Amino acid sequence: MAELRRTDLALRAERAVLVQVAGWGDEVDHEAAFEELASLAHSARARVVGRIRQKRNKPDPACYVGKGKVEELAQLCDARNADVVICDDELSPAQVKKLEQKLDLKVVDRSEVILDIFASHARTKQARLQVELAQLEYELPRLKRRWTHLDRTAGGTLGGPAGGGIGVRGPGEKQLEVDRRLVQRRIHELKESLSRVEDRRHTMVEGRTDQFATVALVGYTNAGKSSIMNALTGAGVSVRDRLFETLDTRTREWELPGGRKALISDTVGFVRKFPHHLVASFHATLEEARQADLLLHVIDASRHNAEKEVRSVRQALRVVDCGGKPTLYLLNKTDLVEDLSELPLLRKLVGEVICTSAVSGQGLDEVREEVCRALDRKLEAFRVVAGVENGRLIAFLHENGHVLETNCGETTMELRVKMAPKYAGMARSMGGQVHPVRAEPAVSGGGRGA
Repeated sequence: MAELRRTDLALRAERAVLVQVAGWGDEVDHEAAFEELASLAHSARARVVGRIRQKRNKPDPACYVGKGKVEELAQLCDARNADVVICDDELSPAQVKKLEQKLDLKVVDRSEVILDIFASHARTKQARLQVELAQLEYELPRLKRRWTHLDRTAGGTLGGPAGGGIGVRGPGEKQLEVDRRLVQRRIHELKESLSRVEDRRHTMVEGRTDQFATVALVGYTNAGKSSIMNALTGAGVSVRDRLFETLDTRTREWELPGGRKALISDTVGFVRKFPHHLVASFHATLEEARQADLLLHVIDASRHNAEKEVRSVRQALRVVDCGGKPTLYLLNKTDLVEDLSELPLLRKLVGEVICTSAVSGQGLDEVREEVCRALDRKLEAFRVVAGVENGRLIAFLHENGHVLETNCGETTMELRVKMAPKYAGMARSMGGQVHPVRAEPAVSGGGRGA
């Protein structure tokens, strides 16, 4: 077979055959996973021309599918004039090499398709750095099958082009090792750059959270997080019916009932079998979710396997240290669903859910009210003493907390306030004497939680 040139992962306008290995479990779930792979291929601008599935407990260690299925796959690819085969699991370098040799076609796996989509959607410098790091970390153990020059030798004592010239003759070094060192060096540079980016973002986000209550939208890709954000805030962020439309976190001011203000952030979405190295690369982007006071987990009501998507998102959130945060669950796109038969199953998994629709506005007022209740549960009682002329501090307390009682003297005033503990330091910096009050009754009861 002629050596396949694989200098990038692009699937632009290629004719693709999809391959899945599935056990004898839930047929609906397997079909949903296959449909998701087709959506990923479509988002990568490939044209799906065929599908093939093999029922087996685990993938074949040599070729992903068994010998007979490889022959069937070869016939299908030939009949459909396919350019690429896309497998629904992450493949080992050996599996890809063998399958490419047998099919005489390029073979890519699910992770490569996701990386390709991320690369095409990355707009900011940070997103491009994160995608490049994830690609290189994925490529490093697979270098040997990528380029045609990897068997050449640099240096060496043999004559001819590989023999080198004056000053370079010696024991020699395979080009593969040169490329591996170059990739490792670039990975090190990217990690250093992203570490600096993460430090700056952490400082920036921390500064915001000192001033505002913060809420982060999380969920499966294409669940409608950006649409919910637009409906709640009028933010006007990009909304398209495609996977991974949002890579860079967008933050907007959100006015809540009673004149309260919060910051709400729209974060990158997840999918099942989300590449772990990609989650790690996007650690900086998810800083808003880690620092948030509250998560809004958006679930697509129109999906038949919503509970599995919830588990996938929860698993990814644990990887980026967001597990266990206070969470409200929004069952979105209910305007597209007549039968909410899975609602009891979701409630068993996550507790109460709020049924919403970004299109019709259903449930959005309830979301605002529940967010206020959830944020109130994080408030603590303080006694603040300040000069009567300190209007800036008094305005700050009214804007960022609940002033329960005010006692004025000739030169000073004392206020009993319910506010987030993080505001105590700011109140002190404005000239107030701030003292915590123990065993203060809650401002409001009830509400939904994780």
